[in-house]
Amino acid sequence: MPPGGPYICISSYTQQLQDYDCFYASVFEAENPALKNVPLAVQQKQIVVTCNYEARRRGLRKLQLIKDAKRICPEVVIVLGEDLTKFRDVSKGLYSFLKSLIWGDQAERLGFDEVFLDVTVMIEYNLQWLAPGVRNSFFLLDKDDFTVGFEYDPTVYCGPTYPSLDDKLQSWCESSPSDLGQRLILASHLANYIRKQLEEKHGYTSTVGISTSKLLSKLAGNVHKPRNQTTLIPPFLDDADQSDNYITQFMDGHEIGKVPGIGFKIASRVRAAVLGRENDLELYRELREHDKVTVGAVRTFPGMGPLMLDKILLGGGWPKDIGNKIWELINGVDHSEVAAARMVPTQISIEDSFRQLDTLDAVKKEMLPLASSLIRRMHTDLTDDDEENNADDHVPALPERKRRWLAHPRTLRLSTRSRVPPSSTNQAESLYNNRISRSCPVPQFIFSFNEDVNAIAERLVHENLIPAFKKLHPEKSGWRISLMNVAVTNMVDSAGSTKNSAGRDIGKMFKSQNQVLREWRIHDTDVDIASHEGDAMQDGQELEKSVGGEIWEDDGDSVMDTGTPCSECHICGASIPNFALQAHETYHSITD
Repeated sequence: MPPGGPYICISSYTQQLQDYDCFYASVFEAENPALKNVPLAVQQKQIVVTCNYEARRRGLRKLQLIKDAKRICPEVVIVLGEDLTKFRDVSKGLYSFLKSLIWGDQAERLGFDEVFLDVTVMIEYNLQWLAPGVRNSFFLLDKDDFTVGFEYDPTVYCGPTYPSLDDKLQSWCESSPSDLGQRLILASHLANYIRKQLEEKHGYTSTVGISTSKLLSKLAGNVHKPRNQTTLIPPFLDDADQSDNYITQFMDGHEIGKVPGIGFKIASRVRAAVLGRENDLELYRELREHDKVTVGAVRTFPGMGPLMLDKILLGGGWPKDIGNKIWELINGVDHSEVAAARMVPTQISIEDSFRQLDTLDAVKKEMLPLASSLIRRMHTDLTDDDEENNADDHVPALPERKRRWLAHPRTLRLSTRSRVPPSSTNQAESLYNNRISRSCPVPQFIFSFNEDVNAIAERLVHENLIPAFKKLHPEKSGWRISLMNVAVTNMVDSAGSTKNSAGRDIGKMFKSQNQVLREWRIHDTDVDIASHEGDAMQDGQELEKSVGGEIWEDDGDSVMDTGTPCSECHICGASIPNFALQAHETYHSITD
């Protein structure tokens, strides 16, 4: 390995990537189990966005044209997946379930079908209970209840590993386990438990990658699919004559465009530099074998390093240190942490593609459903039932549950993409580069619960989105718009009790106070004098004896309840505030 820095990411952290198998297809299979045994493809526009493993066995793949899928597999069952509501709801439910299985808030969702889990705290806690050489142990899932957990063997990895463990290597791991290796063994057993819980309780299979960073765990999860897991063994197992470690070997086999963090444009430029020619790319077509470039080929390319990568990527609009960042990624280094669980997304984005939009009327027509979908998504992801409304039993129930905003986005963004002129030399990359955006503040009327969603959307289009479009495209016509994206970003948590909230909700503070003090509340009631007249006559003598005594001390407005310092009168025994004690004694002297 070339000298120059810590290219291997070794840390005490243990992270997992939970990846639901064929998520879109699995949602349809959960609704209709009969689809599990047939080739199933999910369609968005003219593209196969995903397909189940039965379809993949018959030659189908992601991002395949529908016409090609039907030609390759005529018996394929195609279902429309353009309405993402059901996928979003299932994803949120599964995410909440996975988050409930780990300690802390380190659960980061990546799209609909992937979740990063930082299980370091759980591993460290269980590590301290391990006895050396014991093959039968109990993994604790609850610090307060030692009966909650599962049995496991802490001397062996659960499930496949990379590299695969032969008898000699397995024996070496058992006899000389390192701290990091032991942590990963525990994490592999926890991953197996989580996978089984997800399948047994929700019916979804998953694939898990276990390693020390998000980058490595994501790539490790791709090794054994579906319904399996892979633990990436750390680089402490180097042989004396082995020039590379296991992480470098693992990374070298990946195509450069498959590395998380290396996008389409960067991968295209790096391929061109290594191959000495432009990539032969076509939209929606799989990369041809002669255009593929592995991480190993990039890493060992003469003179390759951060400086050369900076030169290759010069002029692409990336940060100045992009070369160092890419160099770290291809060497398996990723310093990013698993983000804490968020109640709201960082942004909400809706987009659609078109054959070609050339008139303002056509733009308005397509922009309206985008705006409506955006507002509905905001209501789904950024609002919740205002449960405090009915917290007081004495307040009549409302006919409908009120909603409240969990967060308010500050920025509204419109992005468009025009079709590439026929003379473009690299259609795929030029098409990607041709996206432009315009932002403006989010109008306050968008947060209304009283107006119809379609009415709000129409107002948003006319007052905000169309003006933004005209600034992006000042020409009268000839735009050839092929894509529009509408998004809200820059989320600010609403007033509340969380640390990220923008102030505190005064209304909720008073409601909370009202709830806490309910048991001490005094209620005025109307009494029927006639029905109580007899009782009042019988109790007359006792009432006369009580006047000036205990009946006043039971009053909720007694000075005893106000926190004012009091003293007992030595003459009548009444409790008198200190500031009035002298006047009270004067009263007795005058009376006497």
